[in-house]
Amino acid sequence: MSVFKKVRNTFNLLKSVDMDQLAKINKKIDLAEAMETLGKLDDRQLKGLMKMLKTKRRKGQSDLPPIDGDFYNLDLKLTEEQRELQLKVRNFMEDEVRPIVNDHWNRAKFPFEIIEKFKKLNIAGVPYEGYGCPNLPFLMEGIIAQEIARVDVSISTFFGVHSGLAMGSIYLCGSDEQKQEWLPKMQKLEKIGAFGLTEPNVGSGVAGGLETTCRFDGENWVLNGQKKWIGNATFSDVTVIWARDEKTNKVKGFLVRKENPGFKAEKMRDKMALRIVQNALITLTDCKVPEHDRLQKANSFKDTANVLRMTRAGVAWQAVGCARGAYESALKYTRKREQFGRPIASYQLIQNHLVEMLSNLTAMQTLVFRLSELQDQGELTDEHASLAKVYCSMRMRDVVSRAREVMGGNGILLEYDVARFVADAEAIYSYEGTKEINSLIVGRAITGYSAFVS
Repeated sequence: MSVFKKVRNTFNLLKSVDMDQLAKINKKIDLAEAMETLGKLDDRQLKGLMKMLKTKRRKGQSDLPPIDGDFYNLDLKLTEEQRELQLKVRNFMEDEVRPIVNDHWNRAKFPFEIIEKFKKLNIAGVPYEGYGCPNLPFLMEGIIAQEIARVDVSISTFFGVHSGLAMGSIYLCGSDEQKQEWLPKMQKLEKIGAFGLTEPNVGSGVAGGLETTCRFDGENWVLNGQKKWIGNATFSDVTVIWARDEKTNKVKGFLVRKENPGFKAEKMRDKMALRIVQNALITLTDCKVPEHDRLQKANSFKDTANVLRMTRAGVAWQAVGCARGAYESALKYTRKREQFGRPIASYQLIQNHLVEMLSNLTAMQTLVFRLSELQDQGELTDEHASLAKVYCSMRMRDVVSRAREVMGGNGILLEYDVARFVADAEAIYSYEGTKEINSLIVGRAITGYSAFVS
């Protein structure tokens, strides 16, 4: 191009430029750097950029509402301190867990590096009194379970097993000496716990059908049997093992240390859900446990049931967190994804799905809030906890299914998170009591008749 042509083109360009507008833009960005970047774009990229810049902002698009699954503002029921803790946990999950969770889930690996960071939250043993525990309302235990599950159900399960089932067993059934030995260290996550109740042949029928046995040989308790699906057990420092006394047929609890002879934990593989959770098949072969490691206040299955009642409420909250995470991910996606020249969130059928999801989620949230209020008032019953587990796990399934549906094919990709929620929801649906068993517990309470197989 000749010098004359360059001068003429530059002159024409300057005539078309609003210099005042250019000066305003220059205050916000480095124009020289912007020009250099634009010069490196190919024709396709430039056309795409111009199309985006020319797109008119649709009515209401400038003030889109925030993405928030708490439609009834239940967070306003929290105190300022409680709300601060909730947001502290949320920020931790967003900053430390969300960026790494899909990779670890895909590889079925546990992110051990987060445990050190987890310690700073100081949330293990939330409702327990003493031993360094926060001694907060059960409501906050639920809120925390929801916030963790909102990002990842596997990490929520790891925490629930450790803080709820393992620490809870020691807190409710342990002697003062056992509590002093374990709870302070477990509260600080210096020692990790697991909970061994389910067996290869015994799931729903644990109340009367435990096959793992224990017998006292005059010096130690000798345990034999297997436990299956035991979360954290591949790396836990202590595993609470429930076994049937050969002599009395009563269920007893034991604190089995990882170094105990006869204790073997093998990682379970090829799971389609909770892939980050390190579930183990535990084999106890003449495993010797000293009397001082027998849970001194665990003398029947009723004591085991007390632990399960306390933690079942947390599983209902976990279902709420899973549903909330799926709903918020789907809503975010539908507001960005465009088809036929519009965000798919602007179409009637998509909005109907979103409202159905939000309806289910809001009903679940109000139910578990009341459940935790009953727990804090000391009025929680088995049927209260079971109804929450039944309802929330069913509604959660519907929410994650609709979330996957509105995302189309992208709903099965890990990068959009919903696929993980869909898979993990299946585990929540089954553990800590299946729908059928929990339904029978509620049915017995409202009819006065037990439909359990005798």
